[in-house]
Amino acid sequence: QVQLVESGGGLVQAGGSLRLSCAASTRTFTMGWFRQTPGKGREFVATISWSGGSTGYADSVKGRFTISRDNGKKSVYLQMNFLKPEDTAVYYCTASNSKGVITTTPGYDSWGQGTQVTVSS
Repeated sequence: QVQLVESGGGLVQAGGSLRLSCAASTRTFTMGWFRQTPGKGREFVATISWSGGSTGYADSVKGRFTISRDNGKKSVYLQMNFLKPEDTAVYYCTASNSKGVITTTPGYDSWGQGTQVTVSS
């Protein structure tokens, strides 16, 4: 199983930006970001194919978040701009043994421990 370690979370004011990073222990195919708030299931945020040529986003973050990856560093990133209080959540990095755009949790095989993002109003 791939080990994933997230970093970059924190506290930011509404309208601000944060960049999340995720380092994988080995090469991976599709990677993604999900988020979760207390009492709710994990919500899809963004996904990126192995080549980086295909990406997908939740409607709630389109135009504000950008997912990217650096295969040489075995890392994936989530640039979050124009943050809103409703973006507050624990953000999880995830990796799949499959290729292509994957937007649901069963499609992923490995998960990080999560990093807290808090957006104050």
